[in-house]
Amino acid sequence: MIETKERIQLPMMALRGLTVFPNMAISFPVGRQKSLDALEAADEGDKRIFLVAQRDPEDASPEQMGLYEFGTVATIKQILKLPGNMTHVIVEGVIRGRLATIQHKRKCEYAEITTIAQDFPELPEVHTAAEMRIAQDLYEEYAKFVPNTTAVDLLPNVLAAGKPGKLADVIAAGLEISFDRKQKILEILNPYDRLQAVMDIMRYEQQVLRVKREIEAKTKDAIDKNQREYFLREELKVIQEELGDKDGIGADAAEFRRRLEEKNPPEEVRKTVEKEIDRMMKIPVTSPESNVSRSYIDTLLNLPWNEMTEETFDLKQAAEILDEDHYGLEKVKERILEYLAVRKNAPEEKATILCLVGPPGVGKTSIARSVAKALNRKYVRMSLGGVKDEAEIRGHRRTYIGAMPGRIMNAMKQVGTINPLMLLDEVDKLGVSYNGDPAAALLEVLDGEQNFTFRDHYVEMPYDLSKVLFMCTANSLEPIPGPLRDRMEIIELGSYTATEKQHIAMEHLVKKQMKRHGLKGSQLKIRPEAVEMIIDGYTREAGVRQLERTIGQVCRKAVKAIISGEKKSMTVTAKNLEEILGKPRFTEDRIYEEPQVGIVRGLAWTAVGGTTLSVEVNIMPGDGKFRLTGNLGKVMKESAEAAISYIRSQSDRFKVEPDFYKKQDLHIHIPEGATPKDGPSAGVTMTTAMLSALTGAKVRNDVAMTGEVTIRGRVLSIGGLREKVLAAKKAGVKTVILPKQNEKDLQEISDEIKEGMEFVLAKEMDDVLKHALAKGESVWK
Repeated sequence: MIETKERIQLPMMALRGLTVFPNMAISFPVGRQKSLDALEAADEGDKRIFLVAQRDPEDASPEQMGLYEFGTVATIKQILKLPGNMTHVIVEGVIRGRLATIQHKRKCEYAEITTIAQDFPELPEVHTAAEMRIAQDLYEEYAKFVPNTTAVDLLPNVLAAGKPGKLADVIAAGLEISFDRKQKILEILNPYDRLQAVMDIMRYEQQVLRVKREIEAKTKDAIDKNQREYFLREELKVIQEELGDKDGIGADAAEFRRRLEEKNPPEEVRKTVEKEIDRMMKIPVTSPESNVSRSYIDTLLNLPWNEMTEETFDLKQAAEILDEDHYGLEKVKERILEYLAVRKNAPEEKATILCLVGPPGVGKTSIARSVAKALNRKYVRMSLGGVKDEAEIRGHRRTYIGAMPGRIMNAMKQVGTINPLMLLDEVDKLGVSYNGDPAAALLEVLDGEQNFTFRDHYVEMPYDLSKVLFMCTANSLEPIPGPLRDRMEIIELGSYTATEKQHIAMEHLVKKQMKRHGLKGSQLKIRPEAVEMIIDGYTREAGVRQLERTIGQVCRKAVKAIISGEKKSMTVTAKNLEEILGKPRFTEDRIYEEPQVGIVRGLAWTAVGGTTLSVEVNIMPGDGKFRLTGNLGKVMKESAEAAISYIRSQSDRFKVEPDFYKKQDLHIHIPEGATPKDGPSAGVTMTTAMLSALTGAKVRNDVAMTGEVTIRGRVLSIGGLREKVLAAKKAGVKTVILPKQNEKDLQEISDEIKEGMEFVLAKEMDDVLKHALAKGESVWK
């Protein structure tokens, strides 16, 4: 007869793959927030908690239907907070409980349960004692078969159990069976039936474990037999080698020695290889170490140690190659020719590490390839984008299977000479992780005072990199660490002008794409005006990569029309280009037709060239609120604040009220808010726009400006001047105001770009305002 003892509410915790029995102490981790909340509620109360197993352990948030009906009321003994934000709890089962309903209270779930106690008619004492003795003997025998110590540890509790129900629960807790089988035992309320079920399980598990031991013994005998056969085979190999049979490992060793004689490396390398070959002969073929040894010998024999290509230093030929492969870039070509002349004049001196810096698509990688061609050196390119493991540069140590040499050694192995031109591409994209800093590993590679004894962790001996000609490419200098940047000479490649792009397209890209698409000159003709329209309307970039793709798109349209029989040939002009490519993607960013109040055109640098930005300022009655919109970065916000401070400090000179910042709201906006904008070059633009809005003075519509402003009105220098001037010219700007400190940069810009434009060099804001305001306008009192 089952009696209801009491109906209570307790915090509830659902268990995954675990069943807790009464009279059982157990510890387990708690991870779910719902479970942690239930644990906290129980700990704050009477320490009691209802533990019930969920039917599906994968269910992250089970409802009542997903839980078993029976569980266990347990007492919390201890809650342990472990490192790593982990929580363990130690509980002891008290009594069974039947789940009635679940209620949500105070962040956790409360279960309304019925605790149950058994009142069964007891069997005769002798019969009970006999059943319990049989169960205890079965458990002792079962514990001998189970490999873990938990079953053995529970043996004293099993022997000390005084009631059949308690004995059944203690034994069930120690059985190595699945949680759902344990749940079935938990749900058997009659203690004698429960003890009988436990004994049946122990008998079955003993049979399984006994068969398992027999299978393991047979497997061990088979392995011993295989090992004996292996040793016999190894002895047979030795006998065969004594008889002159060189098949197998002996043949590999002979091949390695032959390659060693042909290579004739330095003495240190020779000794290392010979020692490793002798070691390889002693390692069993089936051992993983055998493959490690073979790979190491193969790597050493594949590396170039003495092989060189003969350099050519014909400057005239080098100039012709550079001109043939690249249009424009005169300063870059001149610097490279100077570099080659110095190499010819002082070949033994340490080579300078050149780093080509510029936007994507301007020809950095192809310049390195042209230099290798001009020098008659082999060319190898190594991309560093995304590399964040030091072992990628220095290699892995040969302490584990799968170790490999680093990228430097792999590149040398690939090129096969000790004096190639090695291009380290995208050096600004190196990352840092817990595996080390690859940029720091490159310091030794790129230092002429150290790289003649470069040590790769895999090769484990000095390797001479001093004869390698290193070149690097990067899109930006900022991400490159200072010590690494210090080892390189920077050559900057700016954006191409529209004229340069047209020459590159007509002389290189059109021919290249027509060849790639199998078109002859009679099948496709692209007029210069069509190329000009592609540059202005369909591509907006610093380099020519998108321009080449667009020309390729034109070629594909022509191939389709010719193959389908629509046309025999195609001529692309400015009139039919829109039919081929669709509507232009970009519209001209032209200047306003009339002078404006509160709107000033600024110049900005982007990764794909220069652009112009209209800074707009509105003044409204208010209480001094100051708003900045347009997805501006921290530096531009600071520039706006500096501009406000400057205007307030000079309010006695300007046509503004001294307390304007208390009576009026100021809103600065830069259109295209979805595009992030930042940089120290918008200060003068914002200051001019604010003064124009505050005083009502109109600003010239054909003026653009760039420069940073201080709170005292000084104009500071900026970067990217060439790209900004190109953007201003394209927008129709007639006058460009720029910092006096950038005068040297202005002189380096070609006359072709500056033609038709006036440049004003400003030292202070007064210089800016004198040239920015429309005729007859003034911001001064």
